[in-house]
Amino acid sequence: MQNYVGCDISKQWLDFFDEASGQYHRIDNQADAIAAYVAGLHPSRDFVVMEATGVHDRLLRHALAKAGVPFSRHNPAHTHHYAKSTRRRAKTDRLDARMLSDYGRRYHPEAEPAPREEGEHLQSLARLRDQMVEIRATLKKQRSEAFGAIVIAEIEELIATFNVRIKGIEGQIAQAITQAEDMARDNALMISVPGVSKITSFSLLAHLPELGQHSPKSIAALAGLAPFDNKSGKLNRRSQIQGGRSRVRRALYMAALGAIRACERFRTFYTAIAAPLRFQETRHHRRRKKASRRPQRHHSR
Repeated sequence: MQNYVGCDISKQWLDFFDEASGQYHRIDNQADAIAAYVAGLHPSRDFVVMEATGVHDRLLRHALAKAGVPFSRHNPAHTHHYAKSTRRRAKTDRLDARMLSDYGRRYHPEAEPAPREEGEHLQSLARLRDQMVEIRATLKKQRSEAFGAIVIAEIEELIATFNVRIKGIEGQIAQAITQAEDMARDNALMISVPGVSKITSFSLLAHLPELGQHSPKSIAALAGLAPFDNKSGKLNRRSQIQGGRSRVRRALYMAALGAIRACERFRTFYTAIAAPLRFQETRHHRRRKKASRRPQRHHSR
């Protein structure tokens, strides 16, 4: 029978709750301590459930994958909603670990694939490039607002430095993609699509590694592009997208703009979709404008 081990992760330590023994364990979030704890788990019996915490779960994921112990990560928003549904009000690291064990028992999640060094290296490079691009954008804004010659010269020098650094990181990204056969194949396929640039391609490879491994609906949900209905009784609001990975949406948005401009097929498809929406927005705007012109009635007490 599957034994679900909940793990609450922080930067300093890891808190485990073992469902079978009912015991708690706290260890340092360090490679040696994690390896010693994982060595006591059984690949055919134990299943570790944790929340997605960015880089803080990296050592644990790699140790579990090396030992062959299955694990799964979950959106903290989902697990917190589950905790509220159990009417639990207290919150400690131990209670969170136990809640994650119960969450695994309740939903029986699927095991995640083992982490790949190539994919994580590409993701770290892509994040570094994004951060440097944001800094460069801030510098350009400061240059537009500066008026002293010395200040402008210093800012322009910094911008030139960032241009060189960003180009260098993009070269490392291209090299990392070339060295991985599957990523190189996917990259060549994506950049062959009208509107998909090399920036869009490596952004998708880095931030959406599930692409090509899940159904189109699942990929749309991961990217935050799947519309969710909002209906109850007579209320019938327009479906909207929400959540998902914002960096992926930005990359796809730029690709969509490029495709609309470069390809007649995509332009025609976009026009057919946008026309009804524009009509609805125009009608809604007219109704609001008409309502604002109506004389307001003042009722005396």
